[in-house]
Amino acid sequence: MLLGRVVGTVVPALVTEGLEGIPLLIVQPLALDGTSQGMPLICADSTRMAGRNELVIYEGGREAAMALTPWFVPVDGAIIGLVDEASPTPSVSTKPQSKKRAR
Repeated sequence: MLLGRVVGTVVPALVTEGLEGIPLLIVQPLALDGTSQGMPLICADSTRMAGRNELVIYEGGREAAMALTPWFVPVDGAIIGLVDEASPTPSVSTKPQSKKRAR
């Protein structure tokens, strides 16, 4: 699952079969600290509830196509959930602590 923020909407001129009634939203990918990461992408909103500035989780690739009904519609991204709050856990050092040698 990936974290993103809805920054806009897409109004298609033609809708492919299986995507009728599914909102297409522009999502800005976010790093875990909330900063923008990469280019925005278009996601089909499987929740049908996300709106502008909403914090969302989304999937890409094959998993995105499986999030919608019917399965395997031609999408590269799908919103799969809305996020109330996200806060990264404090980082834990994986560096081994130096041991002092007794002399």
